[in-house]
Amino acid sequence: MKFEDTIKKISSIAAGFVIFFLASGIYLSAKGFQFIDGEIVLVKGANASELSSKNIPNNIVIPGGRSLGSSKAPVTLYEYSSLGCYHCADFHLDTLPQIKKEYVDKGLVRIVFSDFPLDQKSLKASLVASCMPNSNYYDFIALLFKKQREWSLSFNTEKTLAELASQNGLSESEAYKCMSDKERAQDLISRRQEAMKTLEIQGTPTFVIANRNSREVIFGALDFEEIKPLIDKKL
Repeated sequence: MKFEDTIKKISSIAAGFVIFFLASGIYLSAKGFQFIDGEIVLVKGANASELSSKNIPNNIVIPGGRSLGSSKAPVTLYEYSSLGCYHCADFHLDTLPQIKKEYVDKGLVRIVFSDFPLDQKSLKASLVASCMPNSNYYDFIALLFKKQREWSLSFNTEKTLAELASQNGLSESEAYKCMSDKERAQDLISRRQEAMKTLEIQGTPTFVIANRNSREVIFGALDFEEIKPLIDKKL
Protein backbone atom coordinates (compact mmCIF):
# COMPACT_ATOMS: atom_id res chain seq x y z
CA MET A 1 0.00 0.00 0.00
CA LYS A 2 1.32 3.39 -0.96
CA PHE A 3 2.13 5.93 1.74
CA GLU A 4 -0.49 8.35 0.32
CA ASP A 5 -3.15 5.64 0.46
CA THR A 6 -2.30 4.89 4.09
CA ILE A 7 -2.61 8.55 5.03
CA LYS A 8 -5.98 8.77 3.26
CA LYS A 9 -7.25 5.69 5.09
CA ILE A 10 -6.15 7.00 8.50
CA SER A 11 -7.70 10.40 7.75
CA SER A 12 -10.95 8.74 6.73
CA ILE A 13 -11.09 6.75 9.99
CA ALA A 14 -10.29 9.84 12.05
CA ALA A 15 -12.98 11.83 10.27
CA GLY A 16 -15.43 9.02 10.98
CA PHE A 17 -14.71 9.23 14.71
CA VAL A 18 -15.20 13.01 14.69
CA ILE A 19 -18.55 12.69 12.92
CA PHE A 20 -19.59 9.92 15.32
CA PHE A 21 -18.84 11.97 18.42
CA LEU A 22 -20.52 15.08 17.02
CA ALA A 23 -23.60 13.10 16.02
CA SER A 24 -23.77 11.26 19.34
CA GLY A 25 -23.46 14.54 21.23
CA ILE A 26 -26.33 16.07 19.26
CA TYR A 27 -28.41 12.92 19.74
CA LEU A 28 -27.83 12.74 23.49
CA SER A 29 -28.51 16.44 23.86
CA ALA A 30 -31.80 16.15 21.98
CA LYS A 31 -32.88 13.21 24.11
CA GLY A 32 -32.46 15.13 27.38
CA PHE A 33 -29.22 13.55 28.57
CA GLN A 34 -26.88 15.60 30.71
CA PHE A 35 -23.17 15.22 31.41
CA ILE A 36 -22.79 15.30 35.20
CA ASP A 37 -19.52 14.51 36.98
CA GLY A 38 -18.07 13.26 33.72
CA GLU A 39 -20.90 10.78 33.15
CA ILE A 40 -23.87 10.78 30.82
CA VAL A 41 -27.00 10.96 32.96
CA LEU A 42 -30.51 10.65 31.58
CA VAL A 43 -32.80 13.37 32.83
CA LYS A 44 -36.37 12.38 32.09
CA GLY A 45 -37.05 13.43 28.52
CA ALA A 46 -39.27 16.33 27.53
CA ASN A 47 -40.54 17.77 24.26
CA ALA A 48 -42.37 20.78 22.94
CA SER A 49 -45.75 21.07 24.65
CA GLU A 50 -49.01 20.55 22.79
CA LEU A 51 -51.78 22.98 23.69
CA SER A 52 -53.95 21.73 26.57
CA SER A 53 -54.82 22.76 30.13
CA LYS A 54 -55.82 21.49 33.55
CA ASN A 55 -56.64 22.88 36.99
CA ILE A 56 -54.42 22.04 39.97
CA PRO A 57 -55.13 22.17 43.73
CA ASN A 58 -54.18 25.32 45.63
CA ASN A 59 -52.06 23.37 48.12
CA ILE A 60 -49.51 22.37 45.48
CA VAL A 61 -46.22 24.24 45.84
CA ILE A 62 -45.28 25.67 42.44
CA PRO A 63 -41.53 25.60 41.72
CA GLY A 64 -40.65 29.18 40.81
CA GLY A 65 -37.81 31.39 39.65
CA ARG A 66 -36.96 35.06 39.02
CA SER A 67 -39.95 37.41 38.97
CA LEU A 68 -40.98 40.52 37.08
CA GLY A 69 -43.66 42.83 38.48
CA SER A 70 -45.26 43.58 41.84
CA SER A 71 -45.37 40.87 44.49
CA LYS A 72 -48.83 42.26 45.36
CA ALA A 73 -50.24 41.62 41.87
CA PRO A 74 -53.52 39.66 42.06
CA VAL A 75 -52.44 37.24 39.30
CA THR A 76 -49.16 35.40 38.86
CA LEU A 77 -48.08 33.95 35.51
CA TYR A 78 -45.43 31.24 35.80
CA GLU A 79 -43.52 30.68 32.57
CA TYR A 80 -41.63 27.40 32.20
CA SER A 81 -39.36 27.76 29.19
CA SER A 82 -36.25 26.28 27.68
CA LEU A 83 -33.87 28.90 26.33
CA GLY A 84 -33.32 26.73 23.26
CA CYS A 85 -37.05 26.33 22.51
CA TYR A 86 -38.23 28.22 19.39
CA HIS A 87 -41.83 28.56 20.60
CA CYS A 88 -40.55 29.88 23.93
CA ALA A 89 -38.53 32.50 22.06
CA ASP A 90 -41.63 33.58 20.13
CA PHE A 91 -43.57 33.98 23.38
CA HIS A 92 -40.80 35.83 25.18
CA LEU A 93 -40.00 38.22 22.33
CA ASP A 94 -43.49 38.82 20.89
CA THR A 95 -46.12 38.08 23.55
CA LEU A 96 -44.38 38.91 26.82
CA PRO A 97 -43.81 42.61 25.97
CA GLN A 98 -47.56 42.95 25.37
CA ILE A 99 -48.36 41.25 28.68
CA LYS A 100 -45.87 43.53 30.42
CA LYS A 101 -47.45 46.67 28.95
CA GLU A 102 -51.07 45.58 29.49
CA TYR A 103 -50.79 43.90 32.89
CA VAL A 104 -47.37 43.90 34.58
CA ASP A 105 -46.72 47.64 34.37
CA LYS A 106 -50.21 48.26 35.82
CA GLY A 107 -49.55 46.05 38.84
CA LEU A 108 -52.09 43.41 37.75
CA VAL A 109 -49.76 40.49 36.92
CA ARG A 110 -46.46 39.23 38.23
CA ILE A 111 -44.42 37.01 35.89
CA VAL A 112 -42.16 34.28 37.24
CA PHE A 113 -39.63 32.79 34.82
CA SER A 114 -38.55 29.22 35.55
CA ASP A 115 -35.76 27.55 33.61
CA PHE A 116 -36.74 24.22 32.08
CA PRO A 117 -33.74 23.22 29.93
CA LEU A 118 -34.50 20.56 27.33
CA ASP A 119 -30.92 19.79 26.33
CA GLN A 120 -27.29 20.35 27.22
CA LYS A 121 -26.93 23.65 25.38
CA SER A 122 -30.06 25.07 26.98
CA LEU A 123 -28.69 24.03 30.36
CA LYS A 124 -25.47 25.96 29.68
CA ALA A 125 -27.50 29.05 28.75
CA SER A 126 -29.59 28.68 31.92
CA LEU A 127 -26.46 28.42 34.02
CA VAL A 128 -25.07 31.69 32.65
CA ALA A 129 -28.43 33.41 33.13
CA SER A 130 -28.61 32.19 36.73
CA CYS A 131 -25.45 34.16 37.50
CA MET A 132 -26.92 37.42 36.24
CA PRO A 133 -27.98 39.99 38.86
CA ASN A 134 -31.71 40.71 39.03
CA SER A 135 -31.25 44.08 37.33
CA ASN A 136 -29.80 42.45 34.20
CA TYR A 137 -31.60 39.12 34.28
CA TYR A 138 -34.62 39.73 32.03
CA ASP A 139 -32.60 41.75 29.53
CA PHE A 140 -30.17 38.85 29.27
CA ILE A 141 -32.97 36.29 28.90
CA ALA A 142 -34.40 38.39 26.06
CA LEU A 143 -30.96 38.55 24.45
CA LEU A 144 -30.55 34.76 24.68
CA PHE A 145 -33.89 34.25 22.98
CA LYS A 146 -33.08 36.88 20.34
CA LYS A 147 -29.70 35.25 19.65
CA GLN A 148 -31.02 31.72 20.11
CA ARG A 149 -29.90 30.32 16.76
CA GLU A 150 -26.48 31.93 17.15
CA TRP A 151 -25.55 30.08 20.36
CA SER A 152 -27.68 26.95 19.97
CA LEU A 153 -26.22 26.10 16.55
CA SER A 154 -22.68 27.14 17.45
CA PHE A 155 -19.90 24.54 17.49
CA ASN A 156 -18.56 26.40 20.53
CA THR A 157 -21.69 27.25 22.48
CA GLU A 158 -19.85 28.12 25.69
CA LYS A 159 -17.71 30.72 23.94
CA THR A 160 -20.73 32.30 22.27
CA LEU A 161 -22.67 32.38 25.55
CA ALA A 162 -19.70 33.91 27.37
CA GLU A 163 -19.45 36.64 24.75
CA LEU A 164 -23.18 37.40 25.07
CA ALA A 165 -22.86 37.49 28.86
CA SER A 166 -20.08 40.07 28.61
CA GLN A 167 -22.58 42.39 26.88
CA ASN A 168 -24.76 42.29 30.01
CA GLY A 169 -22.26 42.97 32.77
CA LEU A 170 -20.93 39.45 33.42
CA SER A 171 -17.31 38.88 32.45
CA GLU A 172 -16.43 35.98 30.17
CA SER A 173 -14.41 34.35 32.95
CA GLU A 174 -17.41 34.56 35.28
CA ALA A 175 -19.63 33.06 32.57
CA TYR A 176 -17.28 30.09 32.09
CA LYS A 177 -17.21 29.59 35.85
CA CYS A 178 -21.02 29.50 35.93
CA MET A 179 -21.20 26.96 33.10
CA SER A 180 -18.77 24.63 34.90
CA ASP A 181 -20.54 24.89 38.27
CA LYS A 182 -21.82 21.34 38.81
CA GLU A 183 -23.70 22.19 42.00
CA ARG A 184 -25.55 25.00 40.22
CA ALA A 185 -26.32 22.65 37.31
CA GLN A 186 -27.66 19.97 39.62
CA ASP A 187 -29.89 22.55 41.31
CA LEU A 188 -31.35 23.60 37.94
CA ILE A 189 -31.95 19.99 36.95
CA SER A 190 -33.53 19.19 40.33
CA ARG A 191 -35.96 22.11 40.02
CA ARG A 192 -36.78 21.01 36.47
CA GLN A 193 -37.52 17.51 37.74
CA GLU A 194 -39.63 18.90 40.57
CA ALA A 195 -41.75 20.82 38.05
CA MET A 196 -42.20 17.65 36.02
CA LYS A 197 -43.29 15.76 39.13
CA THR A 198 -45.45 18.44 40.74
CA LEU A 199 -47.08 20.01 37.69
CA GLU A 200 -46.64 17.11 35.24
CA ILE A 201 -44.77 19.39 32.84
CA GLN A 202 -43.47 17.38 29.90
CA GLY A 203 -42.35 20.13 27.54
CA THR A 204 -42.06 23.83 26.85
CA PRO A 205 -43.51 26.33 26.94
CA THR A 206 -45.82 25.61 29.87
CA PHE A 207 -47.62 28.24 31.94
CA VAL A 208 -49.38 28.37 35.27
CA ILE A 209 -51.91 31.18 35.69
CA ALA A 210 -52.78 31.61 39.35
CA ASN A 211 -54.75 33.87 41.64
CA ARG A 212 -55.70 33.48 45.29
CA ASN A 213 -58.53 31.07 44.52
CA SER A 214 -57.47 28.94 41.57
CA ARG A 215 -54.58 27.72 39.45
CA GLU A 216 -54.55 26.53 35.87
CA VAL A 217 -51.70 24.87 33.99
CA ILE A 218 -51.56 25.68 30.27
CA PHE A 219 -49.41 23.38 28.14
CA GLY A 220 -48.24 24.79 24.81
CA ALA A 221 -47.44 28.08 23.08
CA LEU A 222 -49.90 30.96 23.42
CA ASP A 223 -50.00 34.29 21.61
CA PHE A 224 -51.31 37.43 23.28
CA GLU A 225 -54.87 37.05 21.99
CA GLU A 226 -55.01 33.52 23.42
CA ILE A 227 -53.52 34.25 26.83
CA LYS A 228 -55.35 37.56 27.40
CA PRO A 229 -58.79 36.04 28.18
CA LEU A 230 -57.15 33.53 30.52
CA ILE A 231 -55.51 36.33 32.49
CA ASP A 232 -58.68 38.41 32.47
CA LYS A 233 -60.63 35.44 33.83
CA LYS A 234 -58.23 35.17 36.77
CA LEU A 235 -58.49 38.92 37.40
